[in-house]
This record gives sequence, C-alpha cells and structure tokens, in this order.
Amino acid sequence: MVLQVDIDVLLSTLNAADVGSLDSIAAKLREVKDHLEKMEQRELADRADEVIVALGRGDLAEFKRGKAFLQSKIGHLR
Repeated sequence: MVLQVDIDVLLSTLNAADVGSLDSIAAKLREVKDHLEKMEQRELADRADEVIVALGRGDLAEFKRGKAFLQSKIGHLR
C-alpha cells in the first residue's frame, strides 16, 4: 500500500521542479523516479525517465506535458 506521505512528497518535489538550474530540476526528477521505483510503479518511473530526457534535450513542451502527466497519475495513487 502506498503511504499518503510518499504521495505528498512526490507531488511536492514535482511542484518544486519548476525552479532552479537544469541540473537541480533533473536531480528532483531523478528523486521522483527513485521513489516511484521503490513504490513498484515501474511505468511511472519510466515516464519520469522520459521527462528527464526531454529536459536534457531542451524540449520544454514535452517536459511540461510529462511533468503534468506524472503529477496527475501520482495524485491518483492516493
């Protein structure tokens, strides 16, 4: 079972992924990915990887779309 605290931490981390250097934003996304893997949410962890790649190549539209997708799906884990 997924703890409410875990979900809240993930959502807070994603919300904070709008500010900072590209490296710090990527680090926050990797943190979310690691938590998702620990929660056995492999598909969402893979999606987090895709968002990190989009950020790295400067695809802002895909980054925003992917981050919003993660926020939505993680919110539904409650």
